[in-house]
Amino acid sequence: MKIGADYQFFVERESKEIIEVFRITNLLYNLRIGMIRTTLAQARFTAILTLLSITSFHLSAQKQTIKTIVVDAGHGGTAVGAKGLFSNEADIALDIAMKLGKRIEDEMEDIKVVYTRTTKALPGGVTSSRVANRLRAEMANEARGDLFISIHCNSTRQKAGGWYAKRVIGHKNKVVYTGKGSKRKKKTIKVPITESYYVKNTRHGTETYIWAADRSGVKSEYIHTEDDGEFAGDSANAGTTAGMPDMNTPEARVRAQLYEKKYFTKSLLLGTYIEEEFEKGGRLSQGVKQRNEEQIWVLQATGMPSVLVETGFISNKEEEEYLNSEKGQDEVVDSIINALKKYRNGAASQASATN
Repeated sequence: MKIGADYQFFVERESKEIIEVFRITNLLYNLRIGMIRTTLAQARFTAILTLLSITSFHLSAQKQTIKTIVVDAGHGGTAVGAKGLFSNEADIALDIAMKLGKRIEDEMEDIKVVYTRTTKALPGGVTSSRVANRLRAEMANEARGDLFISIHCNSTRQKAGGWYAKRVIGHKNKVVYTGKGSKRKKKTIKVPITESYYVKNTRHGTETYIWAADRSGVKSEYIHTEDDGEFAGDSANAGTTAGMPDMNTPEARVRAQLYEKKYFTKSLLLGTYIEEEFEKGGRLSQGVKQRNEEQIWVLQATGMPSVLVETGFISNKEEEEYLNSEKGQDEVVDSIINALKKYRNGAASQASATN
């Protein structure tokens, strides 16, 4: 992908209004540092234009339609993820992701589906899970995805299925000796009587993660940097800035911040719909949760609304069986598809309302 062409795509996709935001924000920045001189009235006028431009940006953003959905099967290769009694997270995630993509293709024919992996191997055939996670985000950004959906399974830190523990059921007397030689004394103490018992791993349910919108701006860095995000370049443009806006300028930073907040809102909306559908299907939902750990590349480095769906606890015997069954996988896919349709219809109604 050429950097210049990618920036041109951004300009065409987001309309001229946001470019005006960039221009005016830069003007305000110049005013602040004293690079240009102006009157107070001109400064006030510029501030009003900025507010109007930001409003135009939000209205134009609502007109976007969903054209590409990136479906990501978590883990892969030797990085199998969580392990159950008889299966692993990577295999379950792949099965569900492939079924989800097929359903999107069948029921939403105008939407393109991009898969990060379609085999047991890690994306791109790499061997490092860290490199693979970066590659997932790069694939999503280069595909210019409108949504990113990553499929995973959850697990507790305890042994899958259950484990044996000990508990005190009483006490008994025990004679012990302390000291040495003439100072040796006999002493009776009470010691606990324990028994082993089996603890079943009962944690179950679904939860969906989104990237946290906070002041750190970590996700925004990947919305616009040369290495990741919309402006990622190919080897032909490596080390060049042809057609590339200056990412250190105030307007570029405003753009990243605006988009990070927008992506957070839309990610939260989709995640909420997904969890609501799980609940409708009789699943226990743990709700939508935020994550801002830099290691979560699939959420951190994707320049689009992104969700990571934990479809259930593989460490729970019954839920592992459910997630491996045709019925269970179909129900998981049904819930996500219903949520996608609801999300898509909402986006379409917003677009028609602003036309």
